[in-house]
Amino acid sequence: MPNETDRKMMEILRILADREEVLGAKTIAEELKRKGYNLGERAVRYHMRILDEKGFTERIGYAGRKITDKGLKELDKGLIYDQVDFIFSKFESMIYQTTLNPDSKQGTVVVNTSSIAPEKEAMNIIQEVFQKGISVSSLVQMGKTINGETGQKEMIMKTICGTTIDGMILNEGIPVIPQYGGLVKIEDNVPIRFTELIAYKKTSMTPLEAFTAKNMTSVLDVIQEGSGLIPANFRIIPSTSKEKASKLFEKLGKIGISGLLKIGNDGETVLGVPVEDNMTGIAVTGGISPLCAAQEAGFPVNIKLAENLMNINELNSLTKVKPLLKSSGSEPREKVRFLLSKAWNLIQKVDFDPYTHEGQLIANISYVNNQNLDEALEIMAEVFHIIPEYCTSRFFKVVPHPENNDLKGIATICSLSIDGILIKNGIMSTPKYGGILELEKKGPRFVELTAYSGSSLDPHEIYISKGMTSVYEALHGHGRVLAGLKEIPYLARQQAVEILSQVEDIGLSISKVGDPSELIYNAKVERYRSGIVTPGGLNPLAAVKEEGIDVETKAVETMVSLSEMDEF
Repeated sequence: MPNETDRKMMEILRILADREEVLGAKTIAEELKRKGYNLGERAVRYHMRILDEKGFTERIGYAGRKITDKGLKELDKGLIYDQVDFIFSKFESMIYQTTLNPDSKQGTVVVNTSSIAPEKEAMNIIQEVFQKGISVSSLVQMGKTINGETGQKEMIMKTICGTTIDGMILNEGIPVIPQYGGLVKIEDNVPIRFTELIAYKKTSMTPLEAFTAKNMTSVLDVIQEGSGLIPANFRIIPSTSKEKASKLFEKLGKIGISGLLKIGNDGETVLGVPVEDNMTGIAVTGGISPLCAAQEAGFPVNIKLAENLMNINELNSLTKVKPLLKSSGSEPREKVRFLLSKAWNLIQKVDFDPYTHEGQLIANISYVNNQNLDEALEIMAEVFHIIPEYCTSRFFKVVPHPENNDLKGIATICSLSIDGILIKNGIMSTPKYGGILELEKKGPRFVELTAYSGSSLDPHEIYISKGMTSVYEALHGHGRVLAGLKEIPYLARQQAVEILSQVEDIGLSISKVGDPSELIYNAKVERYRSGIVTPGGLNPLAAVKEEGIDVETKAVETMVSLSEMDEF
């Protein structure tokens, strides 16, 4: 079980990764103290010997240690419960360290670091997006490197991150709370509303990172046709500070920084995002928009957000900006719908009786081309027969597409059905996270988590769209599969175990029921609660996509009767 020692070693890895240089025990001890860990040099050396033995760090003579590639991979996986907390704290740290003075044009800004093949067409696309003002700033730093894995030349581009805006607002003495990263719909060059959101405080990945999959953004459509989806982020400030914040944006605009999509009034919904009374919402374009456009055009792009701090004098303007987007008008009636609200309304419809096998369950529906249907079902059957423990159930149903006769839907049982069954039996079960389990010899562990309560999309849809699963590899004992974590009151654990045993008897899988307050597969459960891990209902469909078949996945879609479904 992860403990305080694990957390200290993870912080040492973070320090080495952030500094990107060889560090000695004294420097690391000083950095740890700043983070609240009172570790002396001797204790640091002890922890670093352990990290050396694990292959996560490497000793460089008497100068100190540097992090290895294996250490960087471990840092990415991390203590997942700690990583969820760390993501927001990382942004807070970046905000605090932003020192740019808009009057003197001096100080540090937060930058994203991206790599892309140095092809002229790709750079032309990127430059055009900057020129149209669909970014935080056209100030960039360019460089070249060699990809260590492919040996190919790459262009390294550092762009100003929207987190810089938060730092500037804070420097004006205004409390600022970053809330969401998401996608904003543009129509006729006017920002209309957020279509998707993920909360900063409730995910192990940077929110905008979740929306960098090629098929999620349509920045190219915006610059060519005036309509599409662009990445953006959202924060709130006290409404009494609106005038001060507006003047700041005017100053920032004069030095080439803005990306402002809309700033609201007291308690006003902003681009479909509700805002509490006495607060004001601010939406800003994502600094990664130009890179997203290049990715949409088919160029391989590696985007890392809020990666470093740089002095603004190290950046140069890539192009003159002629903003394309117009001011947003009246607020749309339609607000952003968060997944959990939709899920609760389906969960309460679950009336399945695990003893009589009658009633309805929640279903996912995923669509494939008619010509690929048979092959898709064969792959799904193979996944179920070899690793049934990582499939929600053996049941499926082929259904028509509501509009397109060239597509067929494949309905599978959604794991949120388990919550409905427990609630029907008087046990309050709360879906907490959708995640990815990495399968290892020492057992599975969560390596990604996104809260249902902070996302407008099912986390598993995001992971599939970004190609983060390796379900087909799981057929051979390793890989990454989708899973969910839910919580129940610890006093109800025994009754839940009895009900779930009946559920398993009819072919619905339960991965683990944890003890009260137990870390379960490296994920944290609240005190006085027990965690339940269930495999993702979309795992067989993820395997289909991994095998090169186009799949449009839709989670938590509708209700279905088990008696109407077929079995693998």
